[in-house]
Amino acid sequence: MRRRERARRANRTAALLAVVLGGAGVTHFLRPRGYDRIVPGSLPPRLTTLVSGAAELGIAAALTVPATRRAAGWAAALLFLAVFPANVKMAGDLLDSPRAGRAARLVSVLRLPLQAPLVGWAVRVGRHAPRP
Repeated sequence: MRRRERARRANRTAALLAVVLGGAGVTHFLRPRGYDRIVPGSLPPRLTTLVSGAAELGIAAALTVPATRRAAGWAAALLFLAVFPANVKMAGDLLDSPRAGRAARLVSVLRLPLQAPLVGWAVRVGRHAPRP
């Protein structure tokens, strides 16, 4: 019984991560300009936005399939690490902008350390997924 409950919890955790990534992926296509602005200068903005959105959608879909969940969890962790420079750029841009409000500046800086728990969550999903 204990093993079954752990499996249910792991499935729910993977499903929630899939919803988070899927929702973010959809917004990359519905509102790409916001993402384009935070792409580091060395990358093409729109292409990077669309590729990262597609990656989020693909990983979200793979998280829902037990046979691909392990790889998808690790891929999500790598994706969260890969987008961290964009979050740093967004925080820097807001801190430098005289038009940015105090709340926007605060949220952009406070979300930087939240990337670590996202990476940890994705690693746990990958680590605890059933072996194919």
